[in-house]
Amino acid sequence: MKKYVLAIDAGTTSSRAIIFDKKGNQVCISQFEFTQIFPKESWVEHDPIEIWKTQLKAIHDVVKKSKINIDEIDSIGITNQRETTVIWNKNTGDPVYNAIVWQDRRTSSICEDLKKNGYEKIFYDKTGLVLDAYFSGTKIKWILDSDNKIQESAEKGDLLFGTIDSWLIWNLTNKKHHVTDYTNASRTLLFNIHSLQWDNELLSILNVPKTLLPKVLDSSQKVGLIDRSILNAEIPICGIAGDQQAALFGQMCIKPGDVKNTYGTGCFCMMNTGNKAVKSNNKMLTTIAWKIKDETVYALEGSVFIGGALVQWLRDQLNIIKESSEIEALAKTVEDSGGVTFISALSGLGAPYWNPNATGAIMGITRGTERGHIARAALEAIALRSREIIVEMEKDSGTKFNKLKVDGGASNNDLLMQIQSNFLETNVVRPKLTETTALGVAFLSGLASGFWSSVDELKNMWQIDREFMPKDNNDKLAIDNWNERIKKIQ
Repeated sequence: MKKYVLAIDAGTTSSRAIIFDKKGNQVCISQFEFTQIFPKESWVEHDPIEIWKTQLKAIHDVVKKSKINIDEIDSIGITNQRETTVIWNKNTGDPVYNAIVWQDRRTSSICEDLKKNGYEKIFYDKTGLVLDAYFSGTKIKWILDSDNKIQESAEKGDLLFGTIDSWLIWNLTNKKHHVTDYTNASRTLLFNIHSLQWDNELLSILNVPKTLLPKVLDSSQKVGLIDRSILNAEIPICGIAGDQQAALFGQMCIKPGDVKNTYGTGCFCMMNTGNKAVKSNNKMLTTIAWKIKDETVYALEGSVFIGGALVQWLRDQLNIIKESSEIEALAKTVEDSGGVTFISALSGLGAPYWNPNATGAIMGITRGTERGHIARAALEAIALRSREIIVEMEKDSGTKFNKLKVDGGASNNDLLMQIQSNFLETNVVRPKLTETTALGVAFLSGLASGFWSSVDELKNMWQIDREFMPKDNNDKLAIDNWNERIKKIQ
């Protein structure tokens, strides 16, 4: 009797494994952080081997802690940090370079050259993406260009490219399956989201051999079996989705117009646009939300590179808090941010600015400024950047959102959610389970395996924890200060 689905959540700062039961309840979770590597200013890397080892450790640990029988696991779903790029040798399994993380800005000059050569419209029309260092395509090019031997190996067909989902599946299946899904493929700058194929013209522009690329599968379908050596059982992998698309599905944003915002390392707002790929006039991204059987669902997305990472920065670099969880209590020691504005451009600015060279700033400091003001300004920065992309998304869709579903670790911060509701003048709805990224890919996996019968069955599992309603306060001043001060770093 199958009772559980195992979700692998390969995040930006940690590897996690979560077990869900038939009712969508979280049974057990295991999490291990891995090293963030910063070789140069604005460069961010991960060790792919460390990601694999910590993910394996999380899988073993969650099974051990939960004390469930391996035979009771129905299937496995994998969700991952998107755009992060790994290239490895298919014969040895060794990465040829560290994983280049989605936050990394080293390929900004490549993007600028592509724009100067008139390629911006071609990429946008085919991929729905802007030319930015955020995406995988220019990272692949950079790795291949970094060493003639790497380029030669790629052209001989000895190398494979993948986002983290592909890397993990290749290892989990003992080199049998080199695959990704439509959501991850749509974030590479190499995939035509309309024809649903790797695009030869885009590959040619970036000089990327097609042999590098994984096979593209539905987000909900049987991929293959994990190798028996992993858990002493051959469990099917049946779901793959990039983290934000998985969260959209986990939040049951399944109707056109449904919106969620995830507060993780960055903040990512997505709106389901149904079977139509809506072009943005306001520098949002058009992306694939998921593909299940014969139906492709699209979404609009706004990306903020620094969300919860801002709190980590206050903890690790400024040392004004010891634990990230302390930020709310510190911010509550003051009534407001005291005129302080925290421009959170620690990795450039994403939507709607797409300025890779922007840097952060703390403005409005006086002799009366306290730690609490800076903490509150940091929370306001997360909410203000989210507000900016939501406002632009509303323009694209021609609708005012009546509510915003939220998830991710920082959504558990009640003060941040109240500030967000105030800034948007919209109700903010937090579900009982905020691990919706892992839940979403568990749902996709269980749908493919037959563990769950239909989306209707899944809808009944989504439950509200708390709804935040706008309060009349001094937030207009914070918005006005932000709008004025962010111009200074553009």
